[in-house]
Amino acid sequence: MKTQTIRAFVLLFLIAGFTLSAQTEKKKDEIIKDADDAKQEFLKMDYQMKKHFANSYGYAIFPNVGKGAIGVGGAAGNGVVYEQGEKIGLAKLKQLSIGFQWGGQAYREIIFFETKADLERFKKDKVELAAQASAVAVTAGASADAKYQDGVMIFTMQKGGLMYEASVGGQSFKFKKL
Repeated sequence: MKTQTIRAFVLLFLIAGFTLSAQTEKKKDEIIKDADDAKQEFLKMDYQMKKHFANSYGYAIFPNVGKGAIGVGGAAGNGVVYEQGEKIGLAKLKQLSIGFQWGGQAYREIIFFETKADLERFKKDKVELAAQASAVAVTAGASADAKYQDGVMIFTMQKGGLMYEASVGGQSFKFKKL
């Protein structure tokens, strides 16, 4: 009887592991597909984005970032990291802000890395974007005059929601190799 109980627990453990692995793979595939779709939306919104994709050493695309606040705010999203156009990993974005803010919104974000060293810093979780890091809201032609700041260039695209905000905060990231 004791052996059968142990076998049953081992079997349940294996089944749970396979199910969790399948869910994780499905989520990863969804994030990658959403990142591909987001890239196309950025390119469609501003044709000049093509040069940033072509000239950067790497980039991270966060296709679905959710943000909400009532005084204190937070945001989170998952994304895909590319090195010279090839997928190399996944990343998590977290943001905390404080100040006059209220509401919620969803947006997309792309971070371009100017050099290999800049991307390596990101991969080692050493990149934290402070309040001074300015993101360019993508509209037709908005990317034409964008410049790198400390090796990164950031673009955002509103997806929905309404946010009133005069706050300070920053973003932090966690990288996981594919």
